[in-house]
Parts: sequence; structure tokens; C-alpha cells
Amino acid sequence: MAGEYVLPDELPAGYVVGEHDLGPEDDVTYAVRDGVAHITLNRPSAANALDVGLSHALRLAAERAASDESAKSVLVSGSGARFCGGGDVPAFAAAEDKPAFLHQLALDADAAVRGLESLEKPVVAAVHGAVAGAGLAIMLAADVIVAAQQTKFVFAYPGIGLTPDCGVSYLLPRAIGQQRALGFALANKPVTAATAHEWGMVTEVVHDADVAVSRATQVALDFAAGPASALGQARRLLRAGWEIDRTAVGVEEARTISRAVAGAEAVRLIERFVAR
Repeated sequence: MAGEYVLPDELPAGYVVGEHDLGPEDDVTYAVRDGVAHITLNRPSAANALDVGLSHALRLAAERAASDESAKSVLVSGSGARFCGGGDVPAFAAAEDKPAFLHQLALDADAAVRGLESLEKPVVAAVHGAVAGAGLAIMLAADVIVAAQQTKFVFAYPGIGLTPDCGVSYLLPRAIGQQRALGFALANKPVTAATAHEWGMVTEVVHDADVAVSRATQVALDFAAGPASALGQARRLLRAGWEIDRTAVGVEEARTISRAVAGAEAVRLIERFVAR
């Protein structure tokens, strides 16, 4: 239920990761099928808005995907009519100590987003309906984003007199450029999926929500069937490149490629390449 911790730190006896979905009442569901970890935001009655329960559940789902050897790629989606409407505004409003409540919620939600960002596995997102506020951060933690054509994207924070959280002010300019991000944020007007695609905020636009999920699933399946370690490390290096200097990038690339070449994945693929 909303507000509860979902994915417990210890799995129930007899539970095998990848063989069972969590129950439909959980704030986030997690299941692995054909090498793809499906992480689904599951508060449809609240537009999948982030409250304490969903934030913790999403963080734990990301941690589960990181350690789950059966998961070679990750697909993030949302149940119901919207991918994610941002933060749970009624929860803010009801809090007795609003600053303390929102400070902790922002930290919890940020930890969840960083968990997705730090995965050393390709991450795909299927978005539909609306992506607002913190939902932008969850979406931009993915490497490939498939959007239904009717999806609306909005910065949202100024509409309730608040400021960005969950790394939106870090992720958004890197996705669409500083000036475009500033214009989008300060105008606080929704943009269409077509505009989001033109800006580079999403990778691909498809007809509707069902197609978005099926297309994103296929992309995730292709990643899962590919050189999983190489793809995961490429994602890590490309994202880390924003945070370290050019010299450090070269050093880290050299360290990573030298480790990769001795791995079973690279040995097999190099032998196949040479034998052509």
C-alpha cells in the first residue's frame, strides 16, 4: 500500500528473484523476465507520485536489479494513466513539519534516482500520460526513453512554488542543453512528446502507451541478449564523464578496457571477430 516499504531487505523464504512478481498492491513491482528486470511504479491512483513508500521501494528495486545476476538490463515503466506526476503534493501539504518532511523525502527520492543512474546495466524507460517534476529525473536515469505520442512533459515545480529535486537540475541540462532547460523550467509549460524528442529529452516516440511498453521491452530484451558487461560499463563511463576531468576519463577507460579484455564475454566475441 502507499506509504509502506515495499521490497524488503530480506526476501521471504522460498522467494526466487526473477520468478515472482511482487503483489499488485506494492508501490513498486519488480520481476525479471528473459533477462530484463521490470521495475514498475505502482501508485496509479496517485499518478505514481513519489511519497516516502514509493521512494524507498524504488531505491530498493534499483539495488535489487544491481545485485540480481539474472537481470542483464532494466525496464522502468509506470502503471495507470501516467508515468509519474512528480512528488506527492497532498503528502507535503499534510505534513506537520513541512520543511523537515520535504527535506527527507527529497533525499530519499534522490537516493532512488541515483540508484537507477548508477546501475552497471542498460536502463530503458517507457513513459506515457505525464512526466512531471521528479518524474523527469526517474525518466532521465534511463539510457533509452520510449514515449507514447500523447505524453506531456512539464517541469512542474514553480506551479506549487517549489524548486527542483532528485537531480533534475543536474540531469535536465545534460539531456537538452542549458538554455533549453532554463526556458523549459522557467516557462513551466507542458511540452509534447514530439517536442521532447526534438530536444533530445526522449529517444523515440510511438503511437500509444501499450506500444511504448512493448517497444521499450524489445529494446531491453535486445540489450539483455547482447554483451551485457560491455554495455553496462559503457553506460557507466558515459555517465561518469560528466563528473570527472578529461585525464581521469582516459585513466578510467584504460582501467575498464584492460579488465574487460580478459573477461569471458570479450574473449568469446574477440575470437569470433578474428575468425571471420
